[in-house]
Amino acid sequence: MQYRVYSGSDGQSHIEEFEMSGAGTFSFATIEGEELVFRREPMPGWHNCPRRQFVITVHGEAELGFGDGTTQRIGPGDLCLMEDHTGQGHTTTVAKGPWLSIQVPVSMGAEVVASATGDRGA
Repeated sequence: MQYRVYSGSDGQSHIEEFEMSGAGTFSFATIEGEELVFRREPMPGWHNCPRRQFVITVHGEAELGFGDGTTQRIGPGDLCLMEDHTGQGHTTTVAKGPWLSIQVPVSMGAEVVASATGDRGA
């Protein structure tokens, strides 16, 4: 699945499913000088994403939590476009370990969402 986590106009982070381009290959601009990060442990507590990035779960499962009480479990192969730079943020807990994710920086101006619904946020 493909998800987008974003900061809503209500000051909270939200999640929505989104569809990437239907093309067989999809590309987007990364950020020069930024690093690709492999993470085995999620950031603790409520947090915002440090930059616009894709988080790709490689192994295990994590659960994302949001201020309105909703949660979303993500597993191997799931892509999350993280854009919640402001507001309350979200929580990430390991639901099934060991967990491994890859964080890929995405340029702020890169077009990565082909069609999305919901509040485009701040």
